[in-house]
Amino acid sequence: MAIWLTKESKVIVQGMTGSEGSKHTRRMLAAGTSVVGGVNPRKAGTTVDFDGTELPVFASVADAMRETGADVTVIFVPPQFTKGAVVEAIDAGIPLAVVITEGVPVHDTASFWAYNVAKGEQTRIIGPNCPGIASPGAANAGIIPADITGTGRIGLVSKSGTLTYQMMYELRDIGFSTCVGIGGDPIIGTTHIDALAAFEADPDTDAIVMIGEIGGDAEERAADFIKDNVTKPVVGYIAGFTAPPGKTMGHAGAIISGSAGTAEAKQQALEAVGVKVGKTPTETARLMRELMSGR
Repeated sequence: MAIWLTKESKVIVQGMTGSEGSKHTRRMLAAGTSVVGGVNPRKAGTTVDFDGTELPVFASVADAMRETGADVTVIFVPPQFTKGAVVEAIDAGIPLAVVITEGVPVHDTASFWAYNVAKGEQTRIIGPNCPGIASPGAANAGIIPADITGTGRIGLVSKSGTLTYQMMYELRDIGFSTCVGIGGDPIIGTTHIDALAAFEADPDTDAIVMIGEIGGDAEERAADFIKDNVTKPVVGYIAGFTAPPGKTMGHAGAIISGSAGTAEAKQQALEAVGVKVGKTPTETARLMRELMSGR
């Protein structure tokens, strides 16, 4: 079992005919994902060959869902068109939209996030500026490498794409139920708390790795949630212990202001609720390995 993305998921790609969309559609297919089509209004009615797999191109997400039964969309469109693509997915009522695009204006993200809330949040949005979601051995929606880990019983939620990959590799022999890269922008659709709640409810997830970073208070809020709602063991890592105050480090949301948003404050909040926090990704993996060996 996995959260949000399973072997039964049917995936479409908005922007499938573009260079990035095409490249990663091919990779998702190679990983065993059931990709059933793409969306590009200018190329509707055509097909694209992916190493012998012919995928149809539809005019809209609604058309693709009606014709294929798709329940997941992965969005690979330029930043200036991302808001429109997400709104289209929301209007179509697709259950999961994975927004890979980097550089989406924060105002646009706030706008489609609010629109989704007004529509009753029928669509779960992951991202933007994220690597996507992967359930090893079942499906892969986004750009997470499919061959760096095996199937197992650890759930992973991470702000950082690179650290998602590293943690998957470090614990590849134990394996993961689902790995979710939520993205590091100031406004995102799915949060640490959302993933923690889903992993807590998943009977095939035994333990959780949570990767955060400097900036904002998402990790402190996650700590409060863990205290009251999570019974499974959680191991954490916070990126940015050496980041200088006032400097954005990689992600738009990764900036320290005064004493707020520091790695130390986040570590203390997590440790206060019983989360073991590693100083490095490798140490974090070791902590999880020790935890799993005793189960």
